[in-house]
Amino acid sequence: MATKTNAARLLDTLKLPYELISYEVDEEHLDAIHVAQTCGQNVDQVFKTLVANGDKNGINVFCIPGAYDLDLKKAAAISGNKNVEMVKVKDLFALTGYIRGGCSPLGMKKKYPVFIDETAQLHDIVFVSGGLRGLQIKIAPDNLAIATDATFADLLHY
Repeated sequence: MATKTNAARLLDTLKLPYELISYEVDEEHLDAIHVAQTCGQNVDQVFKTLVANGDKNGINVFCIPGAYDLDLKKAAAISGNKNVEMVKVKDLFALTGYIRGGCSPLGMKKKYPVFIDETAQLHDIVFVSGGLRGLQIKIAPDNLAIATDATFADLLHY
């Protein structure tokens, strides 16, 4: 039985269906592409959680498919900022309560604006970090959006 994290507890409280998926952690490869391969999932359905600081609105959270990069201009525009820059890894835990490789858009220390790449809506289910390295949450994209009060948007850099 997987550990219940703040992310899972939030979904329980909201009575939204999800599944916890445990996997073997490789400390050398914490990226979403490796997680997708380890879990045997389509990398387009494994979303990474990125935390960025906007020049006008502060901290924002972006969820994008693991094989892609966040378009910082699109991220700034959708979040009402002129510029956004990625939060430094050393600041991640203080802001979110999560560490790199285990950062979930669900159940962060504070409620931040969340934006999910619109490609999530192409899938019945997506995977996001469960709040610990080695733990993924399998969830319908609409339920993820409900739980995080997220906006779907075009966020990818091509």
